[in-house]
Amino acid sequence: MRPEAAFAIPGDIQTRTGGYIYERRMLESLRDLGQPTRHVELMTSWPHPTAQATRDLVEKLAALPQGMPLILDGLVFGAMDTEMLSSLNLPVIAMLHHPLGLEAGLAPDRAAELIAREAANLRHAAHVVVPSPHTRDILVQQFGVRAADISIALPGFDRPALRAVPKAAPPLILSVGIICERKGHDVLLDALAQIKHLDWQAAIVGMVHDAEVQDRLLHQRARLGLEGRVRFTGEIGPDALDVLFHEASLFALATRYEGYGMVLSEAQLYGLPILSCAVGAVPQTVPPGSGILVPPDDAGAFANALANLLEDEPLRQSYASKSAALGAQLPKWQDAARIMQAALQHVQPK
Repeated sequence: MRPEAAFAIPGDIQTRTGGYIYERRMLESLRDLGQPTRHVELMTSWPHPTAQATRDLVEKLAALPQGMPLILDGLVFGAMDTEMLSSLNLPVIAMLHHPLGLEAGLAPDRAAELIAREAANLRHAAHVVVPSPHTRDILVQQFGVRAADISIALPGFDRPALRAVPKAAPPLILSVGIICERKGHDVLLDALAQIKHLDWQAAIVGMVHDAEVQDRLLHQRARLGLEGRVRFTGEIGPDALDVLFHEASLFALATRYEGYGMVLSEAQLYGLPILSCAVGAVPQTVPPGSGILVPPDDAGAFANALANLLEDEPLRQSYASKSAALGAQLPKWQDAARIMQAALQHVQPK
């Protein structure tokens, strides 16, 4: 029997965002591999914790047996008090999707504060696990973490049951991403307004993470005259999302940054041509030939690429074919869990 580990995650692990899906499936897959892993449920509000959330963290980590390996979610690890972290009698594995200070929309002083805190906290991590080579490279180059202390556990993916479903008419442009500044839905709306003369419809799927951003997007959609062609679905279940992936003609995400971009790989599983931005880990997730990448915050370039994909069916099919080939090669969740399991064994007290 392997020694038990703990995995501390804030909020509801059933939340349908890339980060939560990653951590929930990692937890499940570790257990499937025979690695006993205790789920430590922390309060929400991280990485901007309330006093109550901080007390909750202190109490729950103090209750863990001394020496138990602890996987600590990056929203907590990067923002928690450094002195508290250094005093833990637990080997800590930091599970970092991307540095917190790189989140779009942060005030400069808050971004600097988070970067400094995360750099300090990383000095107290026994090991770090990240979802992409890009995030590893940032931690090495900008945060001074040794490459030997970082493991890359690429996300795993369940294969959808692909079936012959007629594509939506007019062509459906599908975008999936939580409603927040970083996902660039405002850029997508501006781009769609520039191709009103073409035949299309669009669906933007994702839970509302930032209500102010949602309000701005709804006003922007009305101002641009797109209310009849662009729908915001909110968070939807996996079956409804599967239908949209099947019906879509292309996938578009005008993101400002991704530490991996799991939804881009999901689009590959469905063989969709992809349009996104050359930021963060996106060029690694969407290599040349499988999609079009344009600069971030460039609605004109995004609009031109949308028009090319909509109007040039051979081009769209070429990207779709290469996207599907990449999707067939994506890892599974047990592959990711084996890497985390090796990290746990590495930090086990000898």
